[in-house]
Amino acid sequence: MKFSSVYPLRQNRAHEVCGEGALVFAAIAAGQAEGMVVWVSERWRPVINPEGLTPYCDPGKLLVTRADSQLDVLASMETALRSRAAGMVVGELTGSIGLTEGRRLQLAAEAGHTRALIIIPEGTGSNAAETRWRCTGVASGPDGDGPPRQNRPPQNDHDSTRWRWSLIKNKIGTLSEWVVHWDAAAHRVIVVSEAGG
Repeated sequence: MKFSSVYPLRQNRAHEVCGEGALVFAAIAAGQAEGMVVWVSERWRPVINPEGLTPYCDPGKLLVTRADSQLDVLASMETALRSRAAGMVVGELTGSIGLTEGRRLQLAAEAGHTRALIIIPEGTGSNAAETRWRCTGVASGPDGDGPPRQNRPPQNDHDSTRWRWSLIKNKIGTLSEWVVHWDAAAHRVIVVSEAGG
């Protein structure tokens, strides 16, 4: 399966992401979305700092909002999706999401002609999601392979940071995974290798 057939994320659909690299995946997707991006999380969680996402996304296009509970996050996402005011809606969830809630987000994304990205805990998710991704870091050395560089964590060098993006649910095709890195100068995801069929 070609990476370009599943990424960028399809419009008018709800997608999910989990794993240690889920926030970076969401930030990159938000940076590639057209128009404003609504980012919703529960009030008790640490709030994302839009300035911290600058390597991946223009912080000026983010509207960060807080909700009192996961149910309120889902309701806020649905309202934002249906409004047609946002190019993308990101929601951070801390618990599982049922089929009914997932289907409501899918219908809202279709109605609003936008896309939803739900950051979920590992092992959760809804059968209604179009795709589900697992994102993990890949250690890289000076040439991109091997152990991390001495005294220089890979996450501090955005042009050499690599992730394994695994497509673990796909309603429209097969599953696959890729090793990718972020090219800050070109502002795009580069596929380094196909890690699995």
